[in-house]
Amino acid sequence: MDLLIKGGILYDPAAGWEGPAEILIRDKKIEAVSPSLGPVEAPVLEMKDKLIFPGLVDTHVHLREPGGENKETVATGCAAAVAGGFTAVACMANTSPPVDGKETVAFIKERARRADLARVYPIGALTLGLQGKELAPLWEMAQEGARGFSDDGRPVMNSGLMLKAMQFALVLDLPIISHCEDLNLAGDGVVHAGSHGYRLGLPVLPSVSESVMVAREILLQEAVGGKLHLAHLSCSQSVALLKWAREKGATALTAEVTPHHLLLTEEAVGDFDSAAKMNPPLRNSADRETLQQALREGVIEIIATDHAPHHPCEKEGDFLNAPFGVVGLETAFPLLWTKFVVPGTLSPAALVNCMSCAPARLLGIPGGTLVPGSPADLMAVDPQLQIEVDARRFYSRGKSTPFAGWRLEGFPVMTMVDGDIKMWEGKVKGFSPDFPGREELLCRNN
Repeated sequence: MDLLIKGGILYDPAAGWEGPAEILIRDKKIEAVSPSLGPVEAPVLEMKDKLIFPGLVDTHVHLREPGGENKETVATGCAAAVAGGFTAVACMANTSPPVDGKETVAFIKERARRADLARVYPIGALTLGLQGKELAPLWEMAQEGARGFSDDGRPVMNSGLMLKAMQFALVLDLPIISHCEDLNLAGDGVVHAGSHGYRLGLPVLPSVSESVMVAREILLQEAVGGKLHLAHLSCSQSVALLKWAREKGATALTAEVTPHHLLLTEEAVGDFDSAAKMNPPLRNSADRETLQQALREGVIEIIATDHAPHHPCEKEGDFLNAPFGVVGLETAFPLLWTKFVVPGTLSPAALVNCMSCAPARLLGIPGGTLVPGSPADLMAVDPQLQIEVDARRFYSRGKSTPFAGWRLEGFPVMTMVDGDIKMWEGKVKGFSPDFPGREELLCRNN
């Protein structure tokens, strides 16, 4: 269906566009972008004073299905995604059964097709059963549509096996997404090895358990080549190693950081608050500042949510036994807008580059830009809209967030995939009984 979006201010760093724009959509694609397109035969959607961005792309989410439907389903995860402005997500393989064969890749794709909300790109397991003993059928999963490989949630401890995996991924031209953690150093740790964790008397998880594996992955990639992506970096040593690799000329090496590691420290754990329990754990203020600086300098080029929903009963138990992980799809953009863009630490274009353009490039998928010919995947943001984070309003089945009660601005008010509006003013198509029809939306805006 044709549509003309008028009145918005477009930020598209991949196209070098920043300013007022009219956007013409035909046959699910962007046909033209111009400050003024002149007379056009198409229905008009007026987005006056709204900011328009390419749809966000998340390289790291956990949709839990199959096997963990009490925590999240593909449908509820996609609803959370479009509510937060994400038009595409890459889902990790630690489901039950794991995504370690083409059948499970196909299953997830079918579930996403039925949900008809965000695009979903499965990430295949590196090893069978996520056991770290034998490679999964990487070629078969790639043929079925997997856009990378990872045992996220568990590291591949066997260096020889990881080397072999990198060789396969090189041939397939797909990224390996590494969960960098040495289990021998991590032990049974649940919080950062810092003053706060020691005060609470909890088993600690030292930052060296991450950085040792970062070093290994960098050296293996240097030997093999191919695309290596370092997931959820959390500490200064990891950033230093990343810089070192870049100085040596590593061009196919990328890294991501989460909003919670950018904004919080170990102090957020408070007195055993499981809403701040994640792996890697929240580190100290020096680590947080280093991560922020690495983002500003482009050393870390991707922001990913590591959206990890759990059933509320699991997270409400005692801290030691509560599972790692918090949700993030519905809060990521307004958090970063409020804390970085509004104060001037990041430009709008820099933020959308980290959350849309660079992630799309890593996965090798359509999106990340609104140049003519691109899919009509976009979001609109109301920079004046302020809302207090309330997990009870989340579409995700997971409700655990360390940002509950934070008052944020810059919330997405419209998410569009293939030219079809999936979210409008907080209402999600197929989930909200009062979701407005297309004609109603066009009437409201003319």
